[in-house]
Amino acid sequence: MFTALFSDPDLLRDLYCALGGVNLPPDVPVSINTLENVLYMDMYNDISFEIGGKLIVLIEHQSTVNPNIALRMLMYISRVLEKRVKGKSLYSDKKLSVPWPEFYVIYDGQKPCPGESVVRLSDLFEKPFEPGPAEKLSPLLELEVKVININEGKNEGVVKRCKTLSDYSLFISKIYSLIETLGDKEEAVAEAVKFCHKHGILKEFLEIHGSEVLNMLLEEWNIEDAKEVWREEAREEGLEQGREEGLEQGREQGLEQGREEGLEQGREQGVEQARKHVLELIKQGLSIKEIENLLSQA
Repeated sequence: MFTALFSDPDLLRDLYCALGGVNLPPDVPVSINTLENVLYMDMYNDISFEIGGKLIVLIEHQSTVNPNIALRMLMYISRVLEKRVKGKSLYSDKKLSVPWPEFYVIYDGQKPCPGESVVRLSDLFEKPFEPGPAEKLSPLLELEVKVININEGKNEGVVKRCKTLSDYSLFISKIYSLIETLGDKEEAVAEAVKFCHKHGILKEFLEIHGSEVLNMLLEEWNIEDAKEVWREEAREEGLEQGREEGLEQGREQGLEQGREEGLEQGREQGVEQARKHVLELIKQGLSIKEIENLLSQA
């Protein structure tokens, strides 16, 4: 829904001005280049666009907190830039020019999240070694994503700068409150659509796409419910597999330990039997030379 809502260049210009805290004249061209038919980690790239050919903005809408978003953004921007420089030689002695990139996440989930925060790619890096006291290990590759919480009472200054974003925030907030009141997701979405239509919130968009919005949101929730079931099944399968592997490993370790103990016990018994045999030969009055000859022939 968020992607469909902001599929208009003029709305994207307003959205960026609100997020970036800037003012752009209405004649600055906006070109949408959102990735199509490209699937990364079960999610499509939400919104990607250029402003004036000098700025690339990637925006993701999220209802969950994702610590891996910077890595996903790295994959998205790589593909966007790959498409942009297609046909140009990366091996040419002429320097290529690419737009300045900026990355945003619009968050409207229910789990606690700061009003604004930054997720960095370097947070995912394994440190190759611990730096000394006089050293600071700085990443040679970095990407920063600004996360903006648009829930009611959060970032009202940002939200109110873009009416469409403000309306969207109100719509989602209304759905959450109605779910708590009614206890039914489908009924809550339907009532939220009626409420917004009555109060002029996203009125034009919902008049055209009202039924689609209902289907999209319910499908998204159904997928989330299914994912939770899959995660639970995966956890159970993992536990069962872990138990089986643990038992197998324990059995193999037990067999190995038994073999080693058997060999050791066999060696000890062999030494003891040899000692008794030698003592018996000595008792029979044989000399050391005769005993050595007998043992060498055994």
